Amino acid sequence: MLRTSPIPRGLLAGALLLATSTATAAGGSLADLYDRVHGSVVDVVTSRHEPPTGGGDRQARTGSVGTGFLVSRDGRIVTAAHVVTAADAVAVQFATGEIVSARVVASDPAMDLALIRADRVPSGTPVAVLGDSDGVRVGDEIFVVGSPRGISQTLTAGHVSGRRSTDTLLGGFDPRRLELFQTDAALNEGNSGSPVFDMEGRVVGVVSAIMTSSGGSQGLGFAVTSNLARAVLLENPPPWYGLELMVVEGELARALNIPGTRALLVQRVATGSRAERLGLRPGTIRASIGGRELLLGGTVILEVAGVSLEEPGALERIRAATGQRDPASLEITVLEGGRPVPLRPPE
Repeated sequence: MLRTSPIPRGLLAGALLLATSTATAAGGSLADLYDRVHGSVVDVVTSRHEPPTGGGDRQARTGSVGTGFLVSRDGRIVTAAHVVTAADAVAVQFATGEIVSARVVASDPAMDLALIRADRVPSGTPVAVLGDSDGVRVGDEIFVVGSPRGISQTLTAGHVSGRRSTDTLLGGFDPRRLELFQTDAALNEGNSGSPVFDMEGRVVGVVSAIMTSSGGSQGLGFAVTSNLARAVLLENPPPWYGLELMVVEGELARALNIPGTRALLVQRVATGSRAERLGLRPGTIRASIGGRELLLGGTVILEVAGVSLEEPGALERIRAATGQRDPASLEITVLEGGRPVPLRPPE
């Protein structure tokens, strides 16, 4: 059965260019457009600790690659949130081959958008131009430059095959509207965060997910619109907590003895992140419950900043509260010993 999921990330590999000389509306060629914009596209290389698959106390360190694109000369790079959600370390590889350390500065997992900043930008690196995604129509030609399966600077081309939006995110209680383009351009693991360019060389989308039954391209890809990316990351950037969460509700909540109807289960926590400083614990035990893969043993969050996870619009209210407060002063209620207690950060 087909499923929609974030694109997983592959290992870093060599460079491969798949370009054609398709004529553009402006009278140039796709090869000319690629030459003009591909330098703004980077590999996003991350690493994090993972619980071992066979149990035990030792953790394995895993590496992975996604894609991003430079949006300012001071090193700001847009990518997909799931690429860097709980990364312990981040680096970017530019088209020149130079690898530069980076850090996450903003992330909105519900919109699958994140902003990272490279420590420096190689001289002459072009900056991508964000276009107006509202003017994009179904049937418009587009092309994507990214790192499918870790193969850097790869071009694929296609069309916008649909415009989609949804109000039901993260368990159905985040009321914001997610705007997506559907595309038939070939997308694979490692393309997460890739820019979707129009035929003028402007970015109109950020690759987020594929619908697949095999894990590879089947002509059904999805990208968050550039206008949404601009509003979320550049106009009012949300803080990055270095935290991967899972919504727990319904039968899963009952199976885990969660009081009430809904909570957040911490899956991963990045080393040195706000979440770690707050005292949130990552999961340590791999499990499969009701067909869902998850990590057990992490902190169970019931309330943040006085907002219960059971309340309507909880995530939006929590997001607003956490964006305005010093993380050190954030009140969090967690499940300990079967009862709600205040989270006490480590001294």
